[in-house]
Amino acid sequence: MRFQLLPSTIDNGQVTGKQHLSCFVIDDCVTIDAGSLAMSTTRSQKEQIRDVVLTHAHIDHIAGLPLFIDDLFSSIDKPVEIYATPEVIKILKKDIFNWKVYPDFAELENENGPVVSYCPIAIEEEFRVEHLTFKPVSVNHKVPAVGFIVSDARTKFAITGDTAEMEEFWNHVNSEVSLNALLIECAFPNRLNELAESSHHLTPSRLKRELERFKLSDCPIYVINVKPMYCDEVHDELDKLGIENLKILKVGRVYEW
Repeated sequence: MRFQLLPSTIDNGQVTGKQHLSCFVIDDCVTIDAGSLAMSTTRSQKEQIRDVVLTHAHIDHIAGLPLFIDDLFSSIDKPVEIYATPEVIKILKKDIFNWKVYPDFAELENENGPVVSYCPIAIEEEFRVEHLTFKPVSVNHKVPAVGFIVSDARTKFAITGDTAEMEEFWNHVNSEVSLNALLIECAFPNRLNELAESSHHLTPSRLKRELERFKLSDCPIYVINVKPMYCDEVHDELDKLGIENLKILKVGRVYEW
């Protein structure tokens, strides 16, 4: 399985390791979230990606979705399928694809037919996307949100998306025999704990306590969704904690699991 966090942040004209937007590409054909989907995909990825799986509807996780569909509108011969909980789909229809913020592509067709299809998903009910199986699991964010356990029958990983302290997620992850990777957020430095708590995010100290609940001790752990303004600070605090098997997921790097 190939896995990549797409770049999203420019500094002095250069792509950096910081991250304003979240968009993870699996095997160049399926994405989890769509923050930088239109802006950072390669031409080959644009030709292949027609399935987008969403954790939640915050703008940093969906910003590139309307632009991606817009860019490809005339050439789409298979609808872009958007997999999300009914709550997230409702937000997309009401607040994004509403003809005020952006066109409602679900009402439009090109010469090949429909260009968008919504695919509702249910918590804890597995669904197939291409060659992948996704299991949505509840996490703890300010809005309706899920994480996923994702498998291609040989490789399996878990991803939280945005979250604070969790219950159901750990119950499901710890029931797995093995995982090739755990991806978990850590948005703010410790000094902004009050902000992290009110917005339902983690800090390094709170992340450490959460990982004490993770039973698969030999599994590589990757930190994601660090707020770019605090990136260096969060990284330094995580280094000082010395958490075994923990690394920062590198923006743009292709991981092979």
